Amino acid sequence: MSLSWATAALDLLYPSLCAVCDATLGAGRRDPLCVACWRGIERIDEPRCETCGGPLPSFDRAPAGASPRCPPCTNAPPPFDYARAAGVYAGPLRDALHAFKFDGTRALARPLGDLVIERCGGLLGPHVDALVGVPLTRARERERGFNQAALLAAHLGAASGLPHKPRWLARRHGTRPQTELTAEERRANVAGAFRASRRVAGAHVLLVDDIFTTGATAGECARTLRAAGARAIGVVAVARVLAVTL
Repeated sequence: MSLSWATAALDLLYPSLCAVCDATLGAGRRDPLCVACWRGIERIDEPRCETCGGPLPSFDRAPAGASPRCPPCTNAPPPFDYARAAGVYAGPLRDALHAFKFDGTRALARPLGDLVIERCGGLLGPHVDALVGVPLTRARERERGFNQAALLAAHLGAASGLPHKPRWLARRHGTRPQTELTAEERRANVAGAFRASRRVAGAHVLLVDDIFTTGATAGECARTLRAAGARAIGVVAVARVLAVTL
């Protein structure tokens, strides 16, 4: 029996299900997301804040020749140079990230990475020296079995040809889960939590993460990389939380 016939037979006997809605996937479909869930992801479109990447109302468009920035970034620029996210942390994208991060569905790294390429592919250019996933502690990575940010960074690196440098940034110690913390508590929680390799000196580093909420973790990573001599620091995430009410 040829491989294609064997695959078709397995699909018939044990049909693959969407990681989000449990719908039966089409025969031979490689991605663990069905077409309906993929299309249901809310993408983030322009206009965006040029610094943090948050969506801007149409009336906040900058005058010709000026850079559009949201009021928080205008008043207190973040430690990174720019940040972008592909979609809104809601609906199918939120459920896909939960399945990826907490249910161990590692195959989701490919479609989630492809979403980043679709919406933020312009960031993956030759101006970037390295991709660095936001690190976990060794204990957390052993418990989970993988680092979701590192898997995303590896996929983006393979697709773009950019080097993935997982050892350029590491966790010094564990931190409390950020979920129930206020923005101020999040910043305090991750303060001093990272260390950077000297190899980042002079490099343009693109941090990769799954979810951008308040920017506290990305900001602390950026401070650490900057202190080690990084020339420029960008952030790219799969999803962004649009309304933080903590």
